[in-house]
Order: sequence, then structure tokens, then C-alpha cells
Amino acid sequence: MRVITVQAFAVVMVAPPPEQSVPEEFVAPRVIESFDEYYRRDYRSLVGLAFVITGDNAVAEDLVQDALTAAHRNWDKVSRYDKPGAWVRRVLVNRSTSRFRRLASETKATLKLRQEPETTIEPADPHLEVWRAVKDLPKRQAQVIALHYWDDQTLAQIADILECGTETVKTHLKRARQALATSLGDVYLTDPDEGSDSR
Repeated sequence: MRVITVQAFAVVMVAPPPEQSVPEEFVAPRVIESFDEYYRRDYRSLVGLAFVITGDNAVAEDLVQDALTAAHRNWDKVSRYDKPGAWVRRVLVNRSTSRFRRLASETKATLKLRQEPETTIEPADPHLEVWRAVKDLPKRQAQVIALHYWDDQTLAQIADILECGTETVKTHLKRARQALATSLGDVYLTDPDEGSDSR
């Protein structure tokens, strides 16, 4: 009986208190990326994403510069986020939405003054028809398609960027694909795996 009591007491004494933290010397410091390193790594992907959403290279570059300027101003804070790129993409998407609203109002006024529509010349691209159709989708659907298929973000990552639930992202993706299938006369984009957030 005495032996059992001593053993139990020894176990209690050896176990660390629940509130004890891991000593700092055992924790690897998190590497904080400089803004220049982030810029070089993510710039092309951001411009591509903005182009897919807007359909215009110049506008895409302007939106990316705006988002990156905001990131640069706040880099001390943004660089410490787990996913700084998600923050920049959220800013880019939000600014593209604001820009579309402003342009919609300006376009209505301009079209009343013009006799003929403006002619635009677009670069040759085998997927240009698809991305033109994406641009005509409701804005949130276009953003989800662009983030998922162009920027290769998972459904969970898109939900984080757009600050909504994963199920909402799936709904926008499904409706966008149905609209594209109708407008393009074919199914260009495959269904996401409904049982996983990995794609």
C-alpha cells in the first residue's frame, strides 16, 4: 500500500503544471518576410488575379499598386499575419468592388452622351472568352472564380479572403459555373470536391 502511494506521488511531482509554457529557446522564431521579398514573390500573381476580375490590364495594375501601397504602409503589422498575401488579396478584391460600383455610375452617364460604343482591342488568348464571361458575372461570383481557378486558392482560403463562410463560397462557385456553362455553351470548369476544402 505504501509503495502505491509513493508511486502516485512521484507521478504527480514529475508532471509539469498545466500553465507551464515551452521555454523560448525551444521555439523557432517566425521568419518575417520583408515587403520587397513579398512584392517580388507575389506581384505577378496579384496582377493576374486582378486582370481576371476586371478584364483590363491597366486597371489590374492600378488595383494591385493600390493594394500593395496599403500593404507597404502597414507592413509592420501585415507582415506578422499568418497569411499576409490573403490580407493583400482582400484589399484588392474590396477595391475592385468599389471601383466597379463607381464605374457603373460613370458608364451610365457616359453612354447617354456617346453615339457609339467604345471599341476595345484585347490580346489573343485561348481562354480570353472564358475570362470575358467571368467579368460579366455578379462581382462576388467573378471574384470566387478568379481566386479559385486563376489564383489557385482553396475554398477555405477564399472564405478567409472574402470574409465569409466556406459554404457561401461553394454556393457562389456553383452559381458562377452554371452561369458560365449557360453563356459559353459548355462546361469549362470542373466541380469542386464538395467533401474537401483543399480545392
